[in-house]
Amino acid sequence: MAVFDRFFLRATVADNAALTDRMRAIRLTGDGLRGLTWLPGQHVRVNVTPPGRWLRNPGDARRTYSIWNLDPGRGVLDLAVLDHGDGPGSAWARTTGPGDEVTLSRPEGRLTLRSTASHVFAGDETAAVPFAAMLRALPDDAPAMGVLATAGDEIPLPRKLTWVRSGQLLDAVRALELPAVGTVYIAGEARDCQAVSQHFRSDRGWPRSALVIKPFWTPGRRGMD
Repeated sequence: MAVFDRFFLRATVADNAALTDRMRAIRLTGDGLRGLTWLPGQHVRVNVTPPGRWLRNPGDARRTYSIWNLDPGRGVLDLAVLDHGDGPGSAWARTTGPGDEVTLSRPEGRLTLRSTASHVFAGDETAAVPFAAMLRALPDDAPAMGVLATAGDEIPLPRKLTWVRSGQLLDAVRALELPAVGTVYIAGEARDCQAVSQHFRSDRGWPRSALVIKPFWTPGRRGMD
């Protein structure tokens, strides 16, 4: 058990409610979440199947979810999980409820804010989750803009970004009036990430070093449901 606790945090589901038509807001609480260090934009890996199934179906065991918000002082971690498909992650998001025990990794990931003159965000609704945490952490006077694509309802954000329908992301990014310098954060479906990053490098002339890219999913890839 000590070895297990060295690698995983323990928490309890406190609430599971609809955030939008396609997104579940899941709150986790527990002493194991107190005092955690994190950077807005990072993610955790949640064990979504019972421990007894891990060895039989290791590909079904864990799913990666961006952190919507984290309060280390209270030991409260909020996730916003896309509710779609019939995979283990979606099934867990739909069925888990108050009192359920959960194990998860510590926060990790490099999709985090940089110290830069301006901030540009581009991605789909899955990217809205880390982007919301990053936007909350920005100083009020920090320039921020961007585009998000969704197949459903708009996700509430602390700052206004442009929302478009799925399939319109690249065209909307092309139409943005952008500052001369800054950092662009690109996340979501892998092919969209590639197209948007290519636009910034080839059409806008932004250096690769100014792009922070995090593909979250791609159609047909197991474990990305």
